[in-house]
Amino acid sequence: MRSPNAVSACERQRLDRWLWCARLVKTRKEAVRLIEEGFVRVDARRADVPSKPVGPGDVLTIALERQVRVVRILGIAGRRGPSREARALFEDVAA
Repeated sequence: MRSPNAVSACERQRLDRWLWCARLVKTRKEAVRLIEEGFVRVDARRADVPSKPVGPGDVLTIALERQVRVVRILGIAGRRGPSREARALFEDVAA
């Protein structure tokens, strides 16, 4: 039996691609750089590789140039769409 918080493999996405699709970074190259330099945490653990799978319920802490964002993933994107779609992928939890 699957726990209610379990997420199947098809409901997960590479961390670098998710950051790009959610429009938290401008390019995937920038997402890769942030992850490899240790500026991204998934559920309070440092993400070591850009290919780390993430999914709904995961909490990301991202140290950007001028701010630190803490977001909870709500969905996975099939493509990088308009900002309206990107905003539906996460909620800010740092208030």
